[in-house]
Amino acid sequence: MIYVFLANGFEELEAIAPIDILKRAKLDVKTVGVSEEETVKSSFGLIVKTDIQIENISTENLKAIILPGGLPGTTNLYNNAKIHEVINHCVKNNILIGAICAAPTILGKAGLLKGKKACCYPGCEEELKGAILSQGDPVCTDGNIVTSKGPGTAIEFGFALLEYLKGNRATEIAKNSMQYSETILDRVSK
Repeated sequence: MIYVFLANGFEELEAIAPIDILKRAKLDVKTVGVSEEETVKSSFGLIVKTDIQIENISTENLKAIILPGGLPGTTNLYNNAKIHEVINHCVKNNILIGAICAAPTILGKAGLLKGKKACCYPGCEEELKGAILSQGDPVCTDGNIVTSKGPGTAIEFGFALLEYLKGNRATEIAKNSMQYSETILDRVSK
């Protein structure tokens, strides 16, 4: 099971792109509501009905967790005690933790990025306590932690999560089926 934690104020693309990529690879992904309601409102007003509420999750057969950024979504995740319990379970059991945009600050404040290569949304670096900050990588994988910079890197983030979980072959199949081309993206960014 892969849980994507959604708190009010989450960044849409940072949640939806990885969900889409992982589901295309036939992985079991569930959205987890962090509020008491079954629906969560994104930072730009998108209403999402979650699959499960945080109090009903199980860490049995857990393969990964994903923490989308956005504000106040990241703050709402950080302020939830159950999120910290699940993160600690992942650390103890070497389970994949993905965090994008401002969400890597949750890991940084917990001291989980000390000595690890990481990235985040520009301006949040100070909160990545002890991390080896990436100078240009849109996504960083170090051990069981994958971090990424923001909404514009959400697809690369999703592919990095898939690569960790199912390897290079599955990632290449997903990229081809989605018509993803790093060459096109490189040309557009120049």
